This record gives sequence, structure tokens and C-alpha cells, in this order.
Amino acid sequence: MAAEASNDDVRGMLRDSLRGFLDEHWRPRGATTSSSPDEVSAIWRKLVGLGVAALGAGGGGEGGLAEILVVMAELGRAGCPAPMWSAALANLAVSRSQAVVAADLLARLHCGEAVIAFSFGGLDPDPGTGSIAVTDLTANGVLRFVEAAASATHLLVACDRSHLALIDLGDPGVECVATRAMGAWGLYEVRLSAAPVTLIPVGTVDLDLLRLKGKTALTARAHGAARRAFELAVDYAKERHQFGQPIGKFQAIQHKLANCLIALEGVRLILEHAARLHDGGDADWHYFADCASAFSGEALRQVSLETQHTFGAIGYAEEHEAPIHFKRVHLDTIALGGASDAKRGLAARLLDAGGAGLPQYDLGPAGNALREQVQRWLAQNWSGDTKQAFDQRPFAKREFDAPFARDIGETGWIGLGWPEQFGGQGRSPLEQIAFMETMERGEAPRIGAAIQANALMMFGTPEQQQEYLPEILRGEAMHGMGYSEPQAGSDLAALRTSAVRDGDHWVINGQKIWTTTWWGKYMFLAARTDKAARPPHAGISMFIVPMDAPGITIRPSATMYDGTFANIFYDNVRIPAENLVGEVNGGWKVLTGALAFERGLVGGGIVLKVAHAFEQLRARVMAGEGEQSLASDPIVRDRMATLASEIEIGRLLMMHCADLAADGVTPPEYGAISKVFSGELMERFGEAALDILGMRAALSEQMPGAIDNGRFEQNLRHSLMWVISIGTNEIQRSLIAQRALGLPR
Repeated sequence: MAAEASNDDVRGMLRDSLRGFLDEHWRPRGATTSSSPDEVSAIWRKLVGLGVAALGAGGGGEGGLAEILVVMAELGRAGCPAPMWSAALANLAVSRSQAVVAADLLARLHCGEAVIAFSFGGLDPDPGTGSIAVTDLTANGVLRFVEAAASATHLLVACDRSHLALIDLGDPGVECVATRAMGAWGLYEVRLSAAPVTLIPVGTVDLDLLRLKGKTALTARAHGAARRAFELAVDYAKERHQFGQPIGKFQAIQHKLANCLIALEGVRLILEHAARLHDGGDADWHYFADCASAFSGEALRQVSLETQHTFGAIGYAEEHEAPIHFKRVHLDTIALGGASDAKRGLAARLLDAGGAGLPQYDLGPAGNALREQVQRWLAQNWSGDTKQAFDQRPFAKREFDAPFARDIGETGWIGLGWPEQFGGQGRSPLEQIAFMETMERGEAPRIGAAIQANALMMFGTPEQQQEYLPEILRGEAMHGMGYSEPQAGSDLAALRTSAVRDGDHWVINGQKIWTTTWWGKYMFLAARTDKAARPPHAGISMFIVPMDAPGITIRPSATMYDGTFANIFYDNVRIPAENLVGEVNGGWKVLTGALAFERGLVGGGIVLKVAHAFEQLRARVMAGEGEQSLASDPIVRDRMATLASEIEIGRLLMMHCADLAADGVTPPEYGAISKVFSGELMERFGEAALDILGMRAALSEQMPGAIDNGRFEQNLRHSLMWVISIGTNEIQRSLIAQRALGLPR
């Protein structure tokens, strides 16, 4: 972990250094204009002086794919068309070749004497790219979409899977014709007519994997361009006034930009993850690279569209910087087969030859060990007749299982992440993810009262901690959350339930709705203790209310997802004064602290549910019922690949929250990002499963012929709860816009 942090620091310094350099040497020239070959050559000579031309060469401490992606992202951000992409591919392709010509080429590339333009030719998934034929060491053919060819001295092109052809672009048999694409110049059509060729054997280099590295580098450049345009749009939204206020105050603009940030963070994280795996020698890197391309193809282009929408007419003018980034994003995300080719690769991995499941994340030695330990425990304690009997219950009876909770309470895992001073194990966020993931895969019922326990550890008195925490830890007590009211859902500051001090007691009156854990032993209740407080949230306090207290009336209701929640009425309910959690009128701090903690957990919990359900769907798709297997249906394959890429984005957002938590506390806006993306992913998954499996998947539990006892349709109905609860996703988007982007409230 220390080495990884050190590498992150090095890449951060590279990023900062390169950004400062490009701001000084490139951006002042005017990023909105097309660049001449001479200008491209000039900036490349300066970049060569910084050493970037050697990235990917290996063997001498030169950077790997991670460093290449940093440089590509910064070039995209600056709108700089320097031929870094071709240089990196040349390094990756021929650095292992034993041929003398390869060593000579790299030496000249690294000192700036040779400038390379690269093409995959006939190995490009897009047939419109063209190809060449090599006969008697001469090349004929046409290659399209070649970057910076007019600024290069040599062309390096794949002529078959074993050799690259090196061609002098100054030869009379070579003609470079400028091509305008997406309204921008910078690409070329290279026409070869009996052009002399030097063949370079690639040795052990897999050109298909090299192409994937090149595609990943283009995705990084597109991300840099999209991020820059997005940041400009955010600044513009803070300054541009309409109807007497900054447009960034309009909810439509806030939610639009919040969506963009979620997408950009997802792309950033999956690119970094793919590069980290590649440079660490993990074979799963190419799966994540395909996921990055599959997700980015739509996500980054949507960010570009929303950026232009935010700018309005001002960003539609060519003299503005935004259009150059719009063009770059679209060109880079469709190159080398774009998202469609990436999805074909993902579908082949997931569905062909028995298929491979979603990869397992490395959670560190402790996390990996705990995952295995919990798997063994579940195999011994939650299997066979016990689990079969549980699975046969209707869903409403499977929300909680008291004997299971007590059994797992004996392991101490309910307090997995609690500090040791409270009887917990003090395990890391990664270990907590390992536990959550394994419990989800084992389809174990819910346990504990993590949110309320956290609030007690943060704000409770020593006496409260000694009374309530041990029974939570033993699995003996569940706590509900009494927050929402008829007039106070997401707007909890509007709650009306009152608590009035009467001697040694508080007297509570009011109504709570949509309470899920209404059957728990206690309710963690928010009540108003100062009706005149301004702002309103300053008059709220938090209480622990025993659910067997006189004056409580519970009216359960069936939910849309076959579970239950309840309307709960509190009529002169008296509780001891010591049941106040935190300070009088200080409940907002307790409440929001608990919610922020929950959102960080909820996002991870949701995506782990989706990942498990995806594996059930994948097994069903590969089962091959009927005359034609679903696994061979191109539309099904595309949907499955799309879902897989989105699941990886959700899992990486979860992992990012864990990383932040390991360094302190996850900022509320990042918990919100994870929750919004994962909740809506759960909805998309539910809809896709019905489309893929058809009407039988719509049959509910215990119906004859229901697929997996109604699992998939029930998942869809359940998904709505995760988008609405713990603050609707619309409220979360406002939080993201205001806290993460600094837009006005």
C-alpha cells in the first residue's frame, strides 16, 4: 500500500508539472484554433525535452501505462495534439524487439530526432481505417485517421500480427492528405504507393492487447478533454446570471452538472484501476480497459453534450474553447472500434466458453483473508436445510432472521469496523467491503444497526454506549430510524414530531412514516425540541425510543417490493431524559452524521447486490433454454456488457469511498455520488433483466414457472426504494452540486 501511495504521488507530480508546462507553452497560443504541423512539431520537441517520449519503453525505470494515461489526459485537457499516443505505442510495441532497427528507432524517438505516426491498419476493428499490403519490402494501400502524420518523420503500421512496417514519410511513394473530422483538422489520410518498408518483428507483443492499450490511452485523452470543458462550464454556471441569479443556482443546471461529475469520476477511477492492474502484471487489466471504453463511449459524450447545454449559445461559437473538447471527446471515443468493440470483448469474456464471472477485487491481505473466513463460516452456518428453509419463506419474512443475527453476533463481525474501545474489531474499510460482499453472495439476511451504532459511538454518552452497543454487537437488538414524516421526507428540517421536557422525561408526540425496521427493539427518533428555532434544523434533537413504550401505535403496510414499512404514531410517549443522544437542539449534527455514514455504506451495499444479481442473470443467460441460446443474441450480449461495465464503475466508486474512509471520513458528496449511481444502476439492471428473460421473469415468487422464484422482478420493485430512501437522488444531486462543485445554494 505504501508503494502504491508513492506511485500515486509520482503521478500527481507528473500531472501537475505537465499541466503547468502546457498552460505556459500551449494554451496561450489559442486552444480554439486548428494547429499547423509546425506548431505540433514545436510543442512535441519541448515535450521530448521533458522525457515523455520514453514513457512505456520499459527496462530503464520509464513509466508504465499509468504514466502514459496521465500525459494523455493532460494533452486532452490542454487541447494539444502532440503525437504522444503514437510515441507511447511505438515504445510499447518494439521495446522488447531484438532487432537492431527497433533499438535505433527508439533511440531516435526518445531524443526527438524521429517523430512517429502510428496506425493499426488492417488490425483496426473499424474497416474504414484502411490497410496496407507489403510485397518485396514495399507497401501499397491507404490508411485513414492517422494522427499528426504531417508532423511526423516516420509511420509505424501493423502489417500483420507478427510485424510492424516502418515507413519514411518523406519518401516519394508517400502522400499525406489532411482530413477534417468532427469539424476539426489533425487527422490524415496516408496514401502509399510502392513505399519502401523496414519490417520490425514484434516478438512476444500481442498486437490485440497493444490496440487495447492504445484505446485506453485515447479514453484517457477524451476524459481529460471532457473534464476541462466540464470545469469551464461549472465556472460559467457560477458567474452567468439569468433571471436575477446565477444559473448555477437553478436545480436543472445543478443536477445536469452533478450527473456529469458522477460520470467523470467513474471514468477516472476505472482508467486508474485498469492502468494499476496492467503495470502490476494482473491479467484482468484488459477486462477493466474494455469496461472503461464501453462506459466512456456514452458517458463522456453525454458529459460533452451537457457541457455545451450549460454554456448555451456562448459555447457554440468556434472561438470558445469548449468546441475543441467536444470534438476531441467524440473522435477519441469512437476510434479503434469504440464502445461497440469493447462490448464485444466483454460479452466474449462473460458468456463464451463457459464464461468468466465478474473479477474479484484485491482487498489487501487482511481483506482477502477475511473474505475466505466469512465464506467458510457461511458454508458451515448458513447452508443446507437451514438456508433452504429460509429461502422458502415469502420475501416479507426474509428481511431479518433473529437466530442468524445471534449466531453471527458470536463472531464479533457485527462490530467489524467499530473501534476496539467499543468492543469492535477496528477492521479497515476494505475488510468491511470483504464482509459485505461475501454476505451478499451468500444471500444472508441483514444484521446489526450500523448507522445507529455509529451515531452512538460519535455522539452518545458513556452510559448509552455501555447500554446499547453490546446488545447490537451480540445481534440481539435492531434499531429503526424514525426520520420521515408526512410533510418531511427528504426535507427533514421540516419535521413536526415534538419532544417536550417534563422533569426527568421527554414526552413525544407526532407521526413517522415509511419506517422500515418498525419491528426493532428501539427507534432512533428525530423530534423537534424548539419550534421557534431559525433555521428550522437548529431545533431538532435525537432520541432512543423503546418500541414497547406506552403510547406507540404501529400500522404496518406492505411495500411495493413485498417488504413492509409502517406508519408509527407517538401519543404522549414518555422516555427517560437520558435517552437524548447528543445535545438538546443538536440533533441535526447527529442525524446528518448518521446519514452521511449510511450513504457511504448504501452505495457499496447496492452495487454489491447488483453484482450478485448480475451473476445470477449471467448463469440464466448461459443456461441456453429454447432453440436459440440467449448468450448468442447480439442484443443480449450488448446489454450484458453494458451492465458489467456499469457495475465496475459502481464497485470502483464504492472502493473510492473506502479509500477516503481509510484516511478519515468519506465526504458526504462522495457518499452521495456512490449512492446515486448505484441506486439507479439497480433500476437499470432490473429493467434489463426483464427485457432479456421475458415474461417468465415477471412471475412473482411462489408462482409456477417463475424464474429463480421471482428474483429478477422482485429486484426491480425493490430498486425503487434505494433511489428514494436516505434522501432522494434528486436531493443527493443537489448536495453533489453544492458541496463538490461549489454551486450556489
